[in-house]
Amino acid sequence: MKRFIHLGLAATAITVLPQLGFAQEAAETEAAAPGFDEIGPYIMTTLLFCMAGFLVFFMAAGFAMLEGGLVRSKNVTMQMTKNIALFSIAAIMYWLVGFNTMYPGDFNGYFAIGGQTVLDPVGVAAADAALDYASIGSDFFFQLVFVAATASIVSGALAERIKLWPFLIFVVVLTGFMYPISGSWQWGGGWLSEAGFSDFAGSTVVHSVGGWAALAGAIVLGPRLGKYAKDGKVHPMPGSNLALATLGTFILWLGWFGFNGGSQLAMGTVGDVSDVSRIFANTNMAAAAGAVTALILSQVMYKKPDLTMVLNGALAGLVSITAEPLAPTLFGALWIGAVGGVIVVLTIPMLDKLKIDDVVGAVPVHLFAGIWGTIAVIFYNGDANLITQLTGIVAYGVFTFVASLIIWFILKAVMGIRVGEEEEIAGLDMSELGMEAYPEFSKG
Repeated sequence: MKRFIHLGLAATAITVLPQLGFAQEAAETEAAAPGFDEIGPYIMTTLLFCMAGFLVFFMAAGFAMLEGGLVRSKNVTMQMTKNIALFSIAAIMYWLVGFNTMYPGDFNGYFAIGGQTVLDPVGVAAADAALDYASIGSDFFFQLVFVAATASIVSGALAERIKLWPFLIFVVVLTGFMYPISGSWQWGGGWLSEAGFSDFAGSTVVHSVGGWAALAGAIVLGPRLGKYAKDGKVHPMPGSNLALATLGTFILWLGWFGFNGGSQLAMGTVGDVSDVSRIFANTNMAAAAGAVTALILSQVMYKKPDLTMVLNGALAGLVSITAEPLAPTLFGALWIGAVGGVIVVLTIPMLDKLKIDDVVGAVPVHLFAGIWGTIAVIFYNGDANLITQLTGIVAYGVFTFVASLIIWFILKAVMGIRVGEEEEIAGLDMSELGMEAYPEFSKG
């Protein structure tokens, strides 16, 4: 009997002891694994970048619809082609060189050319992840959609008379080199960041850069045929579809919540999440104030409200609050956005007096309101000062405008940037692409 008992105990030991050992090892592994307090900020910030990136990506559709509605029907297909092509080019160039040029790490603060972006490995372990920030893929995607927005600004201003391929070559340079180099000065830890320049989500870094590039292009390209008479009279050229333009504006308004909210760059604490919601509220208020101000002012100036002014007023309000969407109160966001609406209504006619033809109002919205928004930072951000803000504005303006002028002049000399008179009169859809957005309305 004792022999059977001993055999049973031995068998039990053989079966149970390894299991106890495995359980102990599992417990030790589980204890060594980081808890949610450690990995939570990484997970939540990565999620913020992905969600905000989706919203800003949708702004590409907003720009396309806005531009498609504000150009004449004979040029709509060209605008659609430019917008999908420019986003795709931006995606490739930002991967190839742009991202690591804009965020080069240790550099001289002024200039660095990076290499290709490399993502985290598949199934990256917590020990190998940047737990103090977010995944490389989410950060790359979020920053990528910003550079595409910059290129879209240029597309609208130069519509209805620019050739497709010279424009796309300019996009290659803008998205791969110009925008990332100047962006590194602020968001990459460069000299402007060190100097104390403040631009939360890009009134200057994104919007005025697009505005300066567009202004240079409009000057070199010249106005559309028949836009300005010899006696100085301006001939209006109404867009093809104001319903489409309105849809585009609402899409941009929606995307801006990702644009500004994602620029909080963190969602791992109660304070971060609360700040994101505060940014949403201020962003919305500024847009609403810009739209209402443009509505009222256009009624006063022209005796009737102008829908295109109202649409651009909303966008100007959004651009104005982008440099500092967190610190202001709701009232602060309201008056900052309202000033943006005033700027648009007053400066669109000013450009016409200078015979600078900006088809969609991109320069007043993104450049002039962007400058205003960058200055307005000083009213609510105690760390900002006027001299430093003006220094940043001038630095971005000189670099982008001069570089853009050089590139536009080179393209003009080498391959020409403007279609011929007959092609412009016929419309770029047929002359450049051989297809129309609305073929059933064509004559013949």
